[in-house]
Amino acid sequence: MFKKSDFKKIKKQSSIVFNSQLLTNLSPLERYELLQLCHRRKYKEGEFIYYQNDPGTGMYFIEEGNVRLAVTDGIDENVENHFHLDLTAPSEFGTMSMGYDIRRLSSAQCLTDCTLLGFFKPDFETLKKRRPETAVIFLESVSTKTMQQLEFTMRKLTEVLTVKESFSILFNSELDSNQ
Repeated sequence: MFKKSDFKKIKKQSSIVFNSQLLTNLSPLERYELLQLCHRRKYKEGEFIYYQNDPGTGMYFIEEGNVRLAVTDGIDENVENHFHLDLTAPSEFGTMSMGYDIRRLSSAQCLTDCTLLGFFKPDFETLKKRRPETAVIFLESVSTKTMQQLEFTMRKLTEVLTVKESFSILFNSELDSNQ
């Protein structure tokens, strides 16, 4: 028999299933299957989920609460050199770590008590084995989101730098990672 708390949990998960921009290319059943591999974690207000430059081990869906993503340059404590973005349910964050072996670009801290669904690299491996078609669609969605972010970043970069400088940054960073 279902308890009242079970219905609340299902309702919150269904909000993620049907409102996540990242999951729009998946059918409702595929979204549900992916979320069944997620790990529910509760965090207290002020608690860090991860820190900038940590290894990217997975992504998170916000089921309940508010999370701040913060980026600092690590050198200057001047607030002008910092950036933050506040997210609420049913947002997701940390997506680039799913398809790529990169370090975290930001720190993630809970602004309120939070319930998050973590989807980690081993969970993705399980999804690939159980439902390879769903895993491919999911990874395509992650890649598309990442490429859209890169395109937007490059357009903004060319507004403040020359095209040559902007694309030198893009291609030099690619060369550096291959050396």
